[in-house]
Amino acid sequence: MNNTAAANIAHILTEALPYIQRYSGKTIVIKYGGNAMTDEKLKEGFARDIVLLKQVGINPVIVHGGGPQIGNLLKQIGKESHFIDGMRVTDTETMDIVQMVLGGLVNKDIVSMINHAGGRAIGLTGKDGNLIRAKKLVLTKKNQKNQPSEIIDLGHVGKVERIDPSIIEMLVNKDFIPVIAPVGAGERGTSYNINADTVAGEMAAILKADKLLLLTNTPGVLDKEGNLLTGLNKELIKELKENGTIQGGMIPKIDCALDAVEAGGGSACIIDGRVEHAVLLELLTDNGVGTLIS
Repeated sequence: MNNTAAANIAHILTEALPYIQRYSGKTIVIKYGGNAMTDEKLKEGFARDIVLLKQVGINPVIVHGGGPQIGNLLKQIGKESHFIDGMRVTDTETMDIVQMVLGGLVNKDIVSMINHAGGRAIGLTGKDGNLIRAKKLVLTKKNQKNQPSEIIDLGHVGKVERIDPSIIEMLVNKDFIPVIAPVGAGERGTSYNINADTVAGEMAAILKADKLLLLTNTPGVLDKEGNLLTGLNKELIKELKENGTIQGGMIPKIDCALDAVEAGGGSACIIDGRVEHAVLLELLTDNGVGTLIS
């Protein structure tokens, strides 16, 4: 290693120091999904980054998705996927697949990656320890007068009713890294498939996380010219929604991030999971890599 390379490494480490000090002992909730979950190089890098955070005293809590994996398995058994407003219609048979993929295949793959990188991860779903109590999500279509006109049954699609943080706090205090699949249970034990972004936002709020990171397949929130926007607050977000800058699948991400911040979290950031070491770049460098919401 030459002197220039060594100096660059020293500069990176000294730049990271104040951020390590700031977040030491704090909880960071990370929604893990998109390309970061399917590209092998990104997966390995993500696992090492999570272990590094834990090693320097930061407490990561991971909530993961798994839509593509669910779709692939449904296709293999000859079952077609149907979506309404971006949400998968989940009948009983589909819910069985969702639980098998999210709570089994995907969850344990993430746990194994982190443990292989030297961490101590434990996987669980929202049904374990009554972590997530859910209820059925009712989707109501509105007519041109903005009045309810039709109720659409999405099956076993749910929303968070409440979260019991005690099991997560216990794991974090014992130096484990929780990895959570977004499946919850209703009052009578009915299983519900819940949007992972929403679960991450609710988890960040209940844990009073210092930061919520949402990994996506975009650089963040972009303006109409394709430039990255950051430093967003409630008023700016409302304006961007009204003028059509924020639309489609970005709306639920923005909403859950804003809800987490308003519930007492520190801040939230939508970052590009396609960028290597995106989590470290956002948390431990001066520039960051996404859209900050505060």
